Amino acid sequence: MPYARKYILPTAAFFLTLWPKPHIMMDVKIEESWKQHIGEEFGKPYFAQLSAFVHDEYSKYRCFPPGKLIFNAFNLCPFDKVKVVIIGQDPYHDIGQAHGLSFSVNDGIAFPPSLQNIFKEIENDLGTPLPATGNLTRWAQQGVLLLNATLTVRAHQAGSHQHKGWETFTDAAIKALNQDRQHLVFILWGGYARSKAQLIDATRHCILQSVHPSPLSANRGGWFGNHHFSRANAYLVQHGETPIAW
Repeated sequence: MPYARKYILPTAAFFLTLWPKPHIMMDVKIEESWKQHIGEEFGKPYFAQLSAFVHDEYSKYRCFPPGKLIFNAFNLCPFDKVKVVIIGQDPYHDIGQAHGLSFSVNDGIAFPPSLQNIFKEIENDLGTPLPATGNLTRWAQQGVLLLNATLTVRAHQAGSHQHKGWETFTDAAIKALNQDRQHLVFILWGGYARSKAQLIDATRHCILQSVHPSPLSANRGGWFGNHHFSRANAYLVQHGETPIAW
């Protein structure tokens, strides 16, 4: 009878049980409402391959975010509490920055250029002064899903975990929100995020699109003055929701 070999990903929030077939069974530690809507993804072959890849990467290399924060965006913002979705590409890859929320950094970390431009646009749009921290947990707790398409990255190697299966998983999350919720605001910055518009029904939700806030794109025009933050709040209020305190 085949035997099971259990590996625990160091500091990670999910476990891998490897069978000689090989077949991988996973108990992913993710907020319960998300498991109800996208839990079937965890049993699919692509997710088994993805989990094996992530386990190997975290075992051999320094990767971000810390394992326990890989699903932080979901854990801080339950499925039924989502009001706004902001889609990024992959986590920051320098030490101390990433903590599982797109565009956000830990307390005490200098604002990356894109985040600085986000705060500048908020100041221009709403008159809100630049905050003391780039930690956007406060947004997530209000219903802003800060979702990177790829949830992990190897240190100092941008894009190193792309095309390994994360995009399939996060697309499933977007599709579930599109289908099972109404009147959400999807904020898509830059070409990559804007490609996700095809997954969203514009008759059920609000889609806001612009260039990326990175200086390379923002300084060419189209970022400053997009008023996405006031427009998102106006849409939420129109549909009976409390606006976000950006």
